[in-house]
Amino acid sequence: MHKITIAIDGYSSTGKSTIAKQLADWLDYVYVDTGAMYRAVTLYAMENRFISEAHFDKQALIQALPNVSLSFKKNSETGKAEIHLNGRNVEPLIRSLKVSEYVSPIATVPEVRKKLVEQQQAMGEGQGVVMDGRDIGTVVFPKAALKIFLNASADERAKRRYRELVERGELVAYTDVLANVMERDHIDSTRKDSPLKKAEDAIEIDNSEMNLEDQFHVILQLAKDRIAGRV
Repeated sequence: MHKITIAIDGYSSTGKSTIAKQLADWLDYVYVDTGAMYRAVTLYAMENRFISEAHFDKQALIQALPNVSLSFKKNSETGKAEIHLNGRNVEPLIRSLKVSEYVSPIATVPEVRKKLVEQQQAMGEGQGVVMDGRDIGTVVFPKAALKIFLNASADERAKRRYRELVERGELVAYTDVLANVMERDHIDSTRKDSPLKKAEDAIEIDNSEMNLEDQFHVILQLAKDRIAGRV
């Protein structure tokens, strides 16, 4: 069967990773969570004290990038691909609110984006792939056969993120989560290097009032049509 590249972009907490994983599983495609890659670099910067509330030493991070090795390995128990930073599974660590607070500034660094985009393009060469992020359809795979742009209200996205954090046992306030969502929207949309924006040929889907099942079937049908060459 003909295989294609599927690019899913959109704002934070719109469920990009969830739908991308579902599609990849159903189609038996490779799934790449680019957000996890940026979060892993952010964790590395935090652990090495390159970034904190008081400062951000961009030059130190840039100089250390050759020491950053990222890979995805499937968890034998869950069957899910999890990100490893320099050989260490950091999947549980990168989802914290603290990492969320710093990931957008890290993602604005051109050298970081260049390194990760090169890795992402290599991961998607010559195979069916579903990749989600903020610049997949515009920068990483501008010729992707199917481009989806997910959107939802800031309030709805903050509620989703808040529930996720609480379920993991984090003590957070909804107002802080909403503020983080809105700040990330601003930083992602206004950064100079590869800002978040909808590709001209992307299909925009507002999932504010959609459940996961309905969303999956809508996007799966779009993928089937592209694979079959009907669109």
